[in-house]
Amino acid sequence: MKAALTVWDGRMAPVFDVSRKALVLAIEEGAITSRSIENIETPMASLKLERLTELGIQTLVCGAITEPLQHELLLRGVKVIGFVAGDIDEVVQGLLDGTLPTRALSMPGCCGRQNRFRGERGRGGWRGGARGRKGRP
Repeated sequence: MKAALTVWDGRMAPVFDVSRKALVLAIEEGAITSRSIENIETPMASLKLERLTELGIQTLVCGAITEPLQHELLLRGVKVIGFVAGDIDEVVQGLLDGTLPTRALSMPGCCGRQNRFRGERGRGGWRGGARGRKGRP
C-alpha cells in the first residue's frame, strides 16, 4: 500500500486543501519499506488529486478536507482518513497498527463529539428540547 500523510512542522497539516507537503510511505506487511517527503502544493486544491494520483497514493491521512475533494478521492479509489491531528510519528504508528481514526488523534470537535450534537439537534433542537437554538420557538 502507498499512503500519504499531509505534514506541517512535524505534525499533521490542519487542512488538506492548502497543504504543501506529504509524507509518502510504502507499506508492506505492516512495515514501512520506503519513506519520502513530497511537494503537493498546487495553485488549485483540485490539482492535488492529480499529484496524489501521480504518486500512486492509495490511502490519504489528512486533517480537515472539503467534501468535494474527499468525494473525488473516493471515486478515484483512494481511501481517505480525514480529520486526523497530532504528532506525525504517532499518526504513522496508528496507521501501521490499523487504529486510525482514533479519538486521541482526531481534530477537536471530531470523533464522537460532533455526532453527539447532531443527534441532539435531530430531536427537536439543541439538547432535545422543543425550542430551537438560542431559545427561539
